[in-house]
Amino acid sequence: MAKYDFKLPDIGEGVVEGEVVMWHVSVGDVVSEDDPIVDVMTDKATVTIPSPTDGTVVSLNGEVGDMVAVGSVLIEFDTDGSAPSIPELEDESEPIEEEAEEEQVEIPAKTEVREVVKSPEVSKPVQMSAPEIPISSSRTVLASPAVRRRAREANIDLASLSGSGPAGRVRHADIDAFVAGGGAVMGAPPVAYSTKRSGVSEVKIVGLRRKISEQMVKSAFSIPHFSYFEEVDVTELEALRQALNTSRGEDQPKLTYLPFIMLALAKIMPEHPECNGYFYDGEGVVHRHEAVNLGIATQTDRGLYVPVVKNVESMDVWQAANDLIRVSGAARTGTASLDDLTGSTFTITSLGRDGGLGATPIINHPEMAILGVHKAREMPVVRSGNIVIRRMMNLSSSFDHRVIDGADGARLVQHLKKMLEHPAMIFM
Repeated sequence: MAKYDFKLPDIGEGVVEGEVVMWHVSVGDVVSEDDPIVDVMTDKATVTIPSPTDGTVVSLNGEVGDMVAVGSVLIEFDTDGSAPSIPELEDESEPIEEEAEEEQVEIPAKTEVREVVKSPEVSKPVQMSAPEIPISSSRTVLASPAVRRRAREANIDLASLSGSGPAGRVRHADIDAFVAGGGAVMGAPPVAYSTKRSGVSEVKIVGLRRKISEQMVKSAFSIPHFSYFEEVDVTELEALRQALNTSRGEDQPKLTYLPFIMLALAKIMPEHPECNGYFYDGEGVVHRHEAVNLGIATQTDRGLYVPVVKNVESMDVWQAANDLIRVSGAARTGTASLDDLTGSTFTITSLGRDGGLGATPIINHPEMAILGVHKAREMPVVRSGNIVIRRMMNLSSSFDHRVIDGADGARLVQHLKKMLEHPAMIFM
């Protein structure tokens, strides 16, 4: 019996261990070379590792959430050739197809079922509404006049119902349940009140979710956040966006608000250098960057990713939109490269789809600032003493108060507000 011990390979420079995120195989499974066997997450990326050989899985070393060192045995295979060959599998499939065809021949038997369904006897239960119950009872029933009147009209004895209201008061919902049950359920409370839930499920925090958790704790407890909120009139920006989308070429993406916000930030950031860069704890040095590399918080099925659009200062609005679509799409499909996910100097998190008036976004450590964009909506506002309808958008922002004063953060947001309310300035 030939055994093959597959060890966790070196999957990145400087990587010494990886976390088992998901097994694609189980003990006893027959795999072929290059079949995916396990997802392993490192500090740099999540990698799907393929099978190095044909064989049968004998053992898996490590459960989901466990850390496995590079060079240690990850999985054991039996490669003695006991697994069925491909021709055998093909031969076995032929009688299965024949059986399936034979079963399909017996379809006429379903005709009898349809005849039963169409039988007029099935409609008899529909005739039952509220059952007739003699109205006689000696106990006192608590109910409102409206409930009593309804009970009388439906010939229902309130004393036979167990009220779900305070002190056993009979409510309309109790009558509804009584009628819905055909009179068999006496005063059953509505479904919302009838079943107590006591189940508890345990979800292990692994992979990206664990990384996000660690990063959020580090950011929240090591960075003193200063948050600032502002509303922006984007009526003119909306008109410009609509006009550009109408005139766009086939090779140009449909514009959202984000590309304009990205360009506006890149335009004004040289005047606010304290907000663009990194601050590593313990170094005592702020790394201010000239390049504007914007991280775009992107929700995926695997958790929150922050792909990066780099050097936005060198782009036009169409280029920014294209690169935004590219990196966010790669993050959602799991094809983003390490370069796509690193190097941001400022982060934007868009909450527009979910709405909301405000939030306190958590800074993406070791960055120093983050901007939250909320849903644009039409609202009545006062202009020159008159109430007019304008399209308004709320902005939420957070800054590292260790290295950015509140006044400096507020000036950045106010400068951005000016650019978005007069969008021609973005392109000047």
